[in-house]
Amino acid sequence: MQLYNYFRSSASFRVRIALQIKGLDYDYLPVHLVKGEHKAPAYASRVGDALVPTLVTDEGAALTQSMAIIEYLDETHPTPALLPATPLARARVRALAQMVACEIHPINNLRVLKYLVRELQVEEDAKNTWYRHWVRSGLEAFERQLALLAQERAAQGLAPSVLCWGDTPTLADCCLVPQIFNGQRFNVNLDQLPLTMGAFEACMALPAFQRAQPSACPDAEA
Repeated sequence: MQLYNYFRSSASFRVRIALQIKGLDYDYLPVHLVKGEHKAPAYASRVGDALVPTLVTDEGAALTQSMAIIEYLDETHPTPALLPATPLARARVRALAQMVACEIHPINNLRVLKYLVRELQVEEDAKNTWYRHWVRSGLEAFERQLALLAQERAAQGLAPSVLCWGDTPTLADCCLVPQIFNGQRFNVNLDQLPLTMGAFEACMALPAFQRAQPSACPDAEA
């Protein structure tokens, strides 16, 4: 397999985590977003949205959108599973993942921040305030959801979660960790998020997450 990605891209990071968890080999193909390489015809002609990541399967199919890629990997390489066994638990994990991927990330990714600065003439400090506000409010909602799920698990007689759901990595963890990395880069206040940061720290103690992080990528910038 081949993965077209950018080392700082949250969506790319999610897929790298999934690949590492499953122990799958792949060719790392960097696409530098800041330099606009994703818009070059050689790449954009293969991908309708001209975004990263793109996973090219062994059969030559080009897959886009990180959430779809991760679920494809989970279906084609089911062990270890990134989604729980029961329909209710799968729905819980997907909801957590979508809180990050659909609620927090879209309004704070690179192209949105560039639009604020270039087209709307927003000052750098105001842009960063925008970023911090939406990430913080999104993570506060995530924290509240983890607290509700902890109550639900306790009522069902299940052990407390070490990660986002249970004690093994799921799709939710694949989404949360990159968002925290980006939040740290922009100095988002991450205090008083004990469940969220507890899950993040537990993830980062695992080799798969360490190997997938931006600093471990071949195109990482000093």
